[in-house]
Amino acid sequence: MNSTQDWQSVTWFEVDEHQEAQRIDNFLFSRLKGVPKSRIYRLIREGQVRVNKKRVKAETKLAIGDQIRVAPIRFEQKDQSTVPVSDKVAQSLLSRVVYEDEGLMVVNKPSGIAVHGGSGVAYGLIEGLRAATGKKYLELIHRIDRDTSGLVMISKKRSVLKTLQDLLREHKIQKTYAAIVKGQVSLDNQLIDQPLLRYELANGERRVRVSKDGKDSKTQWKVAERFMHATLVYASPLSGRTHQIRVHGLSIGHPLVGDDKYGHETEYRGPNPRRLCLHAMRLEIPGYETIEAPLPEDMQSLVAQLRAQKADKPIA
Repeated sequence: MNSTQDWQSVTWFEVDEHQEAQRIDNFLFSRLKGVPKSRIYRLIREGQVRVNKKRVKAETKLAIGDQIRVAPIRFEQKDQSTVPVSDKVAQSLLSRVVYEDEGLMVVNKPSGIAVHGGSGVAYGLIEGLRAATGKKYLELIHRIDRDTSGLVMISKKRSVLKTLQDLLREHKIQKTYAAIVKGQVSLDNQLIDQPLLRYELANGERRVRVSKDGKDSKTQWKVAERFMHATLVYASPLSGRTHQIRVHGLSIGHPLVGDDKYGHETEYRGPNPRRLCLHAMRLEIPGYETIEAPLPEDMQSLVAQLRAQKADKPIA
């Protein structure tokens, strides 16, 4: 059964100190409850969202005192009940905190959970942590895909949010991912330099492809171990594009194992996992110790199965 939810009049928001430096899309996700993410992105693109009377992009950062105007919204949605975060789930997420100080929390996110709720997702990592800690001011510093596991930085202070997002924008935080890709990668080390362009499918789902009209995108790849049908690589994105590692892998003929969006039609004769084989394994942040998260058990199990088929000597 469908019900119609209406935001029949113009909606206004004012940014306070707790929302400073937050992206406009993330801000709206948390405020426009029940509105699909795809609809919010469309509102932004069409200029239906204004900040201080000006059009903005999804990645626009907010400042204290900004006045946000959202045009009237009308859409059909299925009846949904708000699903509270259970104590069990909240405590499970809290147990995955691998680093914490007075301003920063780093969590080893499991595959299969989104970083935030919305658009059919009852809750995400950030909602679970807020429920577990009782702290309303916890904000995502960056995002990783729902199906990607590994390290996610969360700010406990707006000053830390701004500082670390500035470092990310300046490419001063090094992120390293472990990925299992299809086929044997021939080069031990390589820089994949391919511009990436975001686009939408007819159903509103966002995808990315290599395009000369895209944004400059670079990923450093290093082979860690080769198997008969796959390769374990360490990938360090030198830019922060959506689905960057996944699309760059596809661009050189080595899509990620378990990726149902990019390269799923590429032949692969190894064991089939039930997840995307991408894990955020290391963060190197200026002024902090190096933070690491080992391969999750499901990816370790896949590596063991691949080794059992046949493996070359690991590269140091």
